[in-house]
Amino acid sequence: MIIRELEIPEHFDPEAVGSVWRVKYAQLAQEAEKWAKTNNIKRAGQDRFRICLILVDVQNTFCIPDYELYVAGRSGTGAVDDNVRLCRFVYRHLHLITETVPTMDTHYPIQVFHSVFLVDEKGRHPEPLTIVTEDDIESGRWRFNEKIADRLGITPEYGQRYLKHYTRQLKSGGKYDYIIWPYHAMIGGIGHAMVPAVEEALFFHSMARCTQPDYHIKGENAFTEHYSVLGPEVTRDPRGRQLAEKNEKILQKLVENDAVIIAGQAKSHCVAWTISDLLDDVMAYDRKLVEKVYILEDCTSPVVVPGVVDYTEESDRIFARFQEAGMHLVKSTAPVSDWPGINGV
Repeated sequence: MIIRELEIPEHFDPEAVGSVWRVKYAQLAQEAEKWAKTNNIKRAGQDRFRICLILVDVQNTFCIPDYELYVAGRSGTGAVDDNVRLCRFVYRHLHLITETVPTMDTHYPIQVFHSVFLVDEKGRHPEPLTIVTEDDIESGRWRFNEKIADRLGITPEYGQRYLKHYTRQLKSGGKYDYIIWPYHAMIGGIGHAMVPAVEEALFFHSMARCTQPDYHIKGENAFTEHYSVLGPEVTRDPRGRQLAEKNEKILQKLVENDAVIIAGQAKSHCVAWTISDLLDDVMAYDRKLVEKVYILEDCTSPVVVPGVVDYTEESDRIFARFQEAGMHLVKSTAPVSDWPGINGV
């Protein structure tokens, strides 16, 4: 079965994808309504075959060069290239995408993965991308910054105890090492906002198809990293109390829709752990659902900082595991009609 692809609207400028600018909503809304009428696009609520597009953390902080945690990949232009392809995919298949689900990494200054949380014996904070081990905490190489204790509502003693707990939990849970990230995705800041070109595409989709994007916020808890939108890296504190609620709504998207497409940043972290948690939930709920998942492998890149860290091979291994489990790794440039299991559109 041949599935038609739409022409990309004239307003889309691939050269502007790597920059920040104001989306002109009023003008875009009018253009979207006219474009929908010209292309005979029906309302999303009329879809018989429902497709959900989950976009993980497509935010300025990760996707714009020179921003706080730009995901360059090995090419050096990773996230920008990914988003050019992503925008084109959205516009070409706007009539097929029923709903969009953007996730937003959302942080405050004082959080466990930011430098301010730790000090050495001279009161100096760790540099970004510092790996902190359990031995570092036990030996006193890094210790809890007592100055922030009252703001977090804890004692300095509990803060030190928590660091030991955190490093142990990450290791026992098979998670990435405790890493200090640059201050990024700061709530209220320009880095937190969605990449304008992608936001523009989602707004255009909303207007053309009479539907709302379903935004999901994650990462606000001061005591744990939160790569996956489904849940935090560490789920309980040293006293056994839950740190953050599990997000059951993403699994529900898989139940309610006929296909779920996933893209975003970074392949090695927030995308990888979101899909990994989703896979765990699927296996516990209904293994057949795994075949509904399509990963746009050319619309995501791993974290690479030359000479410091390179998660390319690790993320490739993780994605191979997803494919072995029954999920589909697909190219955004490949005809959707060639994707396995896409029928009835």
